[in-house]
Amino acid sequence: MQKRVLLIGGNFAPEPTGIGKYSGEMMKWLAGNGYDCTVITSYPYYPQWKVQEPYVKGKSWYKKEVLQVDGAINGGKLKVYRCPQYVPATPSGAKRILLDFSFAASAFFKLIQLLPSRKFDVVIIVAPPFHLGMLAVLYKTFRKAKVLYHIQDMQIEAARDLQMIRSGRVINMLFGLERFILKRADIVSSISDGMIRKIHQKTGRDIFFFPNWADVTLFHPLDNREALKQEFGFAPADKVILYSGAIGEKQGLEAILHAAKAMAHRRELKFLICGSGPYKAKLEAMAAAMGLQQVIFFPLQPFEKFNRFLNMADVHLVIQKANASDLVMPSKLTTILAVGGLALITANPGTSLHELVERYDMGILVNAEDQQALNEGIAQAVDGDTDHLQRNARTYAETYLSISKIMSRFETSVVLSGN
Repeated sequence: MQKRVLLIGGNFAPEPTGIGKYSGEMMKWLAGNGYDCTVITSYPYYPQWKVQEPYVKGKSWYKKEVLQVDGAINGGKLKVYRCPQYVPATPSGAKRILLDFSFAASAFFKLIQLLPSRKFDVVIIVAPPFHLGMLAVLYKTFRKAKVLYHIQDMQIEAARDLQMIRSGRVINMLFGLERFILKRADIVSSISDGMIRKIHQKTGRDIFFFPNWADVTLFHPLDNREALKQEFGFAPADKVILYSGAIGEKQGLEAILHAAKAMAHRRELKFLICGSGPYKAKLEAMAAAMGLQQVIFFPLQPFEKFNRFLNMADVHLVIQKANASDLVMPSKLTTILAVGGLALITANPGTSLHELVERYDMGILVNAEDQQALNEGIAQAVDGDTDHLQRNARTYAETYLSISKIMSRFETSVVLSGN
């Protein structure tokens, strides 16, 4: 009998980056391989922090979609239930909490509605929001489904360490709720060695390694970077230093502006910040106030142009705060590696990200929140011999990040296990 899989997550396709991208690709892969798949999610809003077209109309109510999956075998299906939620235009710690809880509440009512229907064999929760795990516990209580609790970001630790939540009492309460969920999940998974170690310390149980992936056929190296630069409005001799992704206040992207200021004498260096987010306007205003002629802002690029866009850059910046290095794994890195890009990564020794990049020699590492180190890393990236790093990046992506390899292992170890 065809197995039925339910995913509950606050982000999903067609969001182009972050958790929504990976959740969407995961469920499309399962549907394409013969599973009857259902998703309870929100309306797409990330990274713009506003609901996107064509979903704006009706965003305050529930909506059902049936998505077509090319090449689906055995009649695989993908049904998506969109649930209303509060989306703040300028997110803060308190507003993010309200966003998460508003989705959990609307998803609860949709789950109750689905409870009497034919049983789901597997329920997948993608955290954050971490408390969505309570919905899986509820479903398991009534229908005995297997629960996979997949951790993309360690949300509570990040909220504590980045001081988004300052109350120790609230943090302890959240950890208590998380322990309740983790004890009742059949399988707990995460995306990096460092996160797995931290989760194991909390639970004492084995954690399944389920990394983010890249489509190494869609994203691949291209020749003639000079022509690609001209396509996107740059001169062939320009050195393009690219940050592409969400633009948030807590990411420390001001460091890019300070690097551009320090290297203003090198007119060939172009610092390109591509993406959207609540902090973009502030960053643009800061760049203007600093008189930075070499800093350029682009909107999110269309998917069909994205491989060419990434191949155009000489250097790819992966910027994160020091206290987030083992709590999140930057999702943009997988695609950078797939195109054989030269990644300049802020990660401190001892973190899993630092260990991974160092082990496979596939990028330039500098200490997080160290402006001088970042400036020197950029100079090394544009002036040094880095061909071997780029070759190693592509080799790593082909060997370890192929979606077909990762999802086949996931299918065998999680979806089909226990049969």
